[in-house]
Amino acid sequence: MKSKQNYEIYLKQIGALAKVAGLITSGMYLDELLRLIVQVTAEIMNSKICSLMLADPETQELVVRATQSISEAYNKKPNVKVGQGISGLAAKDNKIVCVLDVREDPGYINRDIAKKEGIVSLVSVPLAVKKRVIGVLNCYTSKKHKFTVQELAVLTALAGQAAVAIENAELDLRARSAEEALATRKVIERAKEILSLDANVLPSEAYRLIQRQSMDSRKSMREVAEAIILAGDTRNKKQ
Repeated sequence: MKSKQNYEIYLKQIGALAKVAGLITSGMYLDELLRLIVQVTAEIMNSKICSLMLADPETQELVVRATQSISEAYNKKPNVKVGQGISGLAAKDNKIVCVLDVREDPGYINRDIAKKEGIVSLVSVPLAVKKRVIGVLNCYTSKKHKFTVQELAVLTALAGQAAVAIENAELDLRARSAEEALATRKVIERAKEILSLDANVLPSEAYRLIQRQSMDSRKSMREVAEAIILAGDTRNKKQ
């Protein structure tokens, strides 16, 4: 019976790894991707709370970006400085950190939340791409649990795949943002040309008029510019 149970666990872990590996080229939006990673991790680890924290390079803090926890206290816990607390230590040293009982460990910052929510053991696994840590994956249990070598191996593999998927999603997001910014500049430039001719003003003054209209109407400059272009096209069709 135990052998069968172990085999089922093994199949579950392999399935989870395959699922996360498939996320690497999924093109999924970042927030959706992070939620799926914590859901898969919580499922295979039978974790009471699983959270994914990403590092903010400006503040050098770890920020909870996804969790399947319904605990309001945990979800609203403050950011953690890299190097502080269990998660911060895992991120700083790029090493897995295990704690048998966070309620009693002086290195764990939120012991009051742990006691209130009934979370006990913790494993923090760094998310790294080419040795650059981008975040931490945390798994909590509701009872004391010594994480096995096999469990840590699975989490390490899962974290490695998750880190690459997150990196790809962030690069894709930056690329989309750059494309969007370029498209917006082109629209505004076209609107400047139309407004400059229609109002007989310099392009710089036309830009200020678009900017002022954006502030007065509480619409983006792109929306104002698109309205100007549409009005210009409508006039041309009537002529």
